[in-house]
Amino acid sequence: MLFLLFGSSAAGKTFALNALRDRVEVLAIHDFDEIGVPPGGDTAWRQQANEQWVRRALEYQAAGIDLLLAGQTPYGELLAAPSATRLEAISACLIDCDDDTRVERLQARGPEWFERSGGDLQDYLNWAAWMRRHAADPSWRTDVIQIDAEGTEMQWSRWIDWRVGDPRWRVRVIDTSAVPVEEVAARLIEWIHEERTLLRVGAHPLRADQPLRD
Repeated sequence: MLFLLFGSSAAGKTFALNALRDRVEVLAIHDFDEIGVPPGGDTAWRQQANEQWVRRALEYQAAGIDLLLAGQTPYGELLAAPSATRLEAISACLIDCDDDTRVERLQARGPEWFERSGGDLQDYLNWAAWMRRHAADPSWRTDVIQIDAEGTEMQWSRWIDWRVGDPRWRVRVIDTSAVPVEEVAARLIEWIHEERTLLRVGAHPLRADQPLRD
């Protein structure tokens, strides 16, 4: 199965990944940006890259290994990736922090980081705010990610009519604002075990025998 760990910059994804490594059996852990982010990488590029990662997850799946993928990919974007219906299950977790913490963490990266990233402080706060609403409500401002770009072949119809409370739209939220990284890792491990249990007993709402509809 694929575990999606998503969140805006400075949420603590990298620290969480490092704390998780070698602590969960049969789990491959990857950062989305490992494939390389081109200059000017935009929403269309990310959505094409999502499909690359889903196909990597399918390779792991064939070998009996789960994949935990951390990055900026919103839950709905992953669900719409062309090959997502071939995954045995998909689970998502939003790693988040409050705005004051995010500002402090981002400013500590220095002006050079902002120059390389091509965004400003408000951009990251806005993206974080959108992700919070997206995690809770599949109908919230879908225009932010539902773009018409050549080459993406995104299948938005799979979930675009879902509303708050739909059991298939399940996003665990972990706030890292005042939580030590070891506790964040412990919560993630607990989440992974819970999701695997749901799949094992046939109660996971996004599993292969009850797939997303194309």
